[in-house]
Amino acid sequence: MGIVLLLSALAVIYSKYYSRLIFIEIQKQERALDQYEVEWGQMQLELTMLAEQNRVELVARDQLKLVMPLREKIIYIKP
Repeated sequence: MGIVLLLSALAVIYSKYYSRLIFIEIQKQERALDQYEVEWGQMQLELTMLAEQNRVELVARDQLKLVMPLREKIIYIKP
C-alpha cells in the first residue's frame, strides 16, 4: 500500500513538473508570435510605402534617371 502511495505521489510531482515545462514553452512561443506579428505589421507598412505611385516615380526619376516620354511618343496597345 505504501509503495502505491509513493508511486502515486511521484507521478503527481512528475506531471506537475512536466505541465510547468509545457507552460513555460507555451509562453516563449506566444512571445515569439507577438514579435512576429509586430514584424509583419512593420513589413506591411514598409511594403505599402514602397509601392506607392509617388515612390516608384521618384525612384525612377532620381536614382534611375528615367524621364516621362512625351505624350505623342507613347504607343498604346489595345488588348
